[in-house]
Amino acid sequence: MSRKTRISQAAVAVAVVALAASGCGESSTGAKSDGDKQSSGKYSGKGVGLAYDIGGKGDQSFNDAAFAGFQKADKEFGIGGRDVEPQDGESEADKVQRLTQLAKEGYNPVIGVGYIYAPAVKEVSAKFPNTTFGIIDDETVQAKNVADLVFHEEQASYLAGVAAAKATKKAHIGFIGGVDIPLIHKFEAGYVQGAKSVNPNIKIESQYLTETPQEGGFSSPDKGKAGASGQIEAGADVIYHAAGLSGQGVISEAAAKKVWAIGVDSDQYNQSSLAAYKDYILGSALKNVGGAVYDLAKSVYEGKPLSGVVRGSLSNDGVGFADTNPKYKALTDVVAAVDKAKKDIVDGKVKVATK
Repeated sequence: MSRKTRISQAAVAVAVVALAASGCGESSTGAKSDGDKQSSGKYSGKGVGLAYDIGGKGDQSFNDAAFAGFQKADKEFGIGGRDVEPQDGESEADKVQRLTQLAKEGYNPVIGVGYIYAPAVKEVSAKFPNTTFGIIDDETVQAKNVADLVFHEEQASYLAGVAAAKATKKAHIGFIGGVDIPLIHKFEAGYVQGAKSVNPNIKIESQYLTETPQEGGFSSPDKGKAGASGQIEAGADVIYHAAGLSGQGVISEAAAKKVWAIGVDSDQYNQSSLAAYKDYILGSALKNVGGAVYDLAKSVYEGKPLSGVVRGSLSNDGVGFADTNPKYKALTDVVAAVDKAKKDIVDGKVKVATK
């Protein structure tokens, strides 16, 4: 994939070779784009070091949301940085080596995109106490120089469930999770609770594509397509996915069968690679991963690095529901129901389950 950079081609080549030689995987790199800001005295690092989760950049979802935060930090602060792709079939040692290389080269903060980086962040952060680390979707590391960036995914999923239950014409909807893990169970729990708050008797199909990430549950559009096909054949006319790159298959199949899909993490209606299917994307359960990356970069840039658990919720816009599809906005009863559900959660009238 071609990526823009503000440093010389030679510098990019050297950086990529260095990372590849150390087992860090493919690297794309941003740059120190504003020398004046760099010399302001507030920040002396080389920029944000971003290590992607399974599926890598281009998933139009979770990883791309993180990259958007990376870009925003570069644009606003001129600090640049480097974002690095995962390798197929990589080991835990590969993740450790990747984060070590980023920290050793002076990137700050260094962020692991996804819970799968938790052991590596725990190990490497202890070796670089003067570097701030971030781990997205995990709150178990608990170190002074680590920010655990987590979210109330169940709250956004509750809104997706309300939207699905109001939009379905068959009282029959579906959920597709990428991998059968506790994190994705939160998405399902919120979705089911939200849907049943509208119609206690609604029928809900539920499927997990794989048992482990290594089997491709988050990175296989073909698996998502097959899962969606089965649920549509069973009668579901609205399908919500929490499946990363595999969700592209869910959305394309929903569009092919002319039923609604609900996206996840990013506003998938606005994703370029999904433009052909956007008329069938009802909305997306948002998780502001980009905002979390940006906020951590900002805190380090300003000399007041975040640490500990930092949790996004409906009340602080850390999660939400995208309503950019004009067809969604035209469904006034759906919009009203979702808006009311959001208010009830923020006001504490509704507590959303995580299991």
